[in-house]
Amino acid sequence: MDRRETLKAFTGGAVGAATLGAATLAASREAFAQAAATAPEPAAAARGRARAGGVPALKITDIKVFNTKVAGTNMINVKVYTSEPGLYGIGCGTHAERPTIVADTVEQYLKPFLIGRNADEIEKIWQQLWIAPYWRGSVDANNAMAAVDGALWDIMGKRCGVPVYDLLGGKVRSGLRMLGDIQARTPQAMDDQIRKMMADGYDHFRIYLAGGGEGGDGGGAARPAVERSAGGGSIGRTASGEIVTDVHGNDAEYIKRLCDAFEYIRKNISWDIEIGHDVHERPTARGAVMLAKAVEQYRPFFMEDLFAPEDVGWYKTVREESSIGIAMGELFVNQSEWLPLVTNRYIDFMRMHISAAGGLNLARKVAHTCEFFDVQTAWHGPANVSPVGHAVNLHVDLSIYNFGICEGRGFSEQLQELYPGCPEVRKGIRYSNDKPGLGIDLDEKVALKYPPGGGAIGSERGAQDPEGAPRRP
Repeated sequence: MDRRETLKAFTGGAVGAATLGAATLAASREAFAQAAATAPEPAAAARGRARAGGVPALKITDIKVFNTKVAGTNMINVKVYTSEPGLYGIGCGTHAERPTIVADTVEQYLKPFLIGRNADEIEKIWQQLWIAPYWRGSVDANNAMAAVDGALWDIMGKRCGVPVYDLLGGKVRSGLRMLGDIQARTPQAMDDQIRKMMADGYDHFRIYLAGGGEGGDGGGAARPAVERSAGGGSIGRTASGEIVTDVHGNDAEYIKRLCDAFEYIRKNISWDIEIGHDVHERPTARGAVMLAKAVEQYRPFFMEDLFAPEDVGWYKTVREESSIGIAMGELFVNQSEWLPLVTNRYIDFMRMHISAAGGLNLARKVAHTCEFFDVQTAWHGPANVSPVGHAVNLHVDLSIYNFGICEGRGFSEQLQELYPGCPEVRKGIRYSNDKPGLGIDLDEKVALKYPPGGGAIGSERGAQDPEGAPRRP
């Protein structure tokens, strides 16, 4: 066959194939259109399958409270049981200073109200529990409702087969940068601690000058209660358990000692690490303003709780006088306390104790509000937050854009036995185990080894000076 014959045969075959293909495509389109017209839309089909017996309504059938004391710390957790055999959720409502009040609130008020309710009505239940005591913002009621709230999120995650952070929008990061706490009476004593933690991956440090206080070890070994004055000095307790110190901790002494510590770290260790300090409302208001100006030259990433919650109006003055990072919120329990500070951009880090403010459901709203004003999260997470509470902090922070820093360290062997699935810290980063729900549990048999009680509940926060005058903790 010559070239002309070959071309003719080829083009003829192509036209025929094209004609046949067009007819087939038209028929397929018509069949698809007919099928689409008669088939339900995907969501309706899924709902139909669920109604046919796939996902029945899930009811709350029981709530059990666990009041334990591990390494000197009181912890309150709950398990919320459902009508699905074996499916329950765990939550944290730890108010270490008043644990029995939280436990009684759950048992006497929340449990009767919630049994028989749908477990997936998280927002509705939260709103109802918020107004149930009538007086809003009670830290005891907030911790109680936070315990239930966390358990309901845990249930939903387990039911869907995904971690809670997926329910909140999915991971924004793989892990959380940790804050390293350094406790020593002299700058030189801090040197070895900081260098060891730097070798382990830490680059954010918060220093304590009196060798104690809330170091935020995330549930490690217990420390003796000590006066957190920058002046150091000897300490003691009254018969009722109140801390007494022989140091007045005047503003001038406090500012000098903190500046000396910052100066030592910057000159002898590094300008490339981040350093901060928990002021813990120690100085007078005017002293806190002077402190903010004095430490600015050392570039602290944050100074925490310069003022008490009742004195937050002073933050406007600090913002006008200094460019230091400001963290606040450990004692916040009501949005009227923190919202003006966020919307006016008076603070840089939100330090809220999530369970004290109302739980995970509120924390996600707080975090997203803060995002619009360039405020980052630094949730309160020391030893007096149970590992379940730390897991709540973790899931919120993994799912938001404006995470700042994570407080806490590894967990003791005692806590890991009591709470299987504790979050892990590797090279200064905290990670989730990526299991469904919060990824953590509470072993009821192990809990029997750690009964509540011991000591004067609540008195450990009292303090007074040598003249007997009350001091802020």
